[in-house]
Amino acid sequence: MTVLRTARPTDAGRCHAIESAAYPPDEAATLPKIIHRIEAFPQGFLVLEVGGQIVGFINSGCTDAVDLGDDGIKDLCGHDPEAANVVILSVVVDPAHQGHGHARVLMADFIERMRDLGKTSIFLICKDPLIPFYERAGFRYLRPSASAHGGAVWHEMVQDL
Repeated sequence: MTVLRTARPTDAGRCHAIESAAYPPDEAATLPKIIHRIEAFPQGFLVLEVGGQIVGFINSGCTDAVDLGDDGIKDLCGHDPEAANVVILSVVVDPAHQGHGHARVLMADFIERMRDLGKTSIFLICKDPLIPFYERAGFRYLRPSASAHGGAVWHEMVQDL
């Protein structure tokens, strides 16, 4: 059985384990950052459970002044839960559970939740191979990003709600 729900503080350890398994060490969020993201904007931290176990999640913050080249957004600098724009910080599925459409399900539910909150747009940065995935989810390409997070090349995308 698949369950989508808002993250709870007790989920932080499992979410950190997934993040650490799915991202290189210089890109993965630390446990304190994940705890902070759950506490600061629980409505923007969605987990997907399969058989009672968290297998993936999306987390985000909100801002009126979107600057995806500023890595401070990853620390929720400037986060305002009432702001109109959502910035996705990570979309991640446990590598052992990838290839089953979980990211697609997470993304579709997350987008609807943000619409229900009255947000006007969702922004994200991604690497080259994920651009088609996000385009299928309704995002449009903006530009190469100035972000140097983890030393990688990133691309900015947006979806107007």
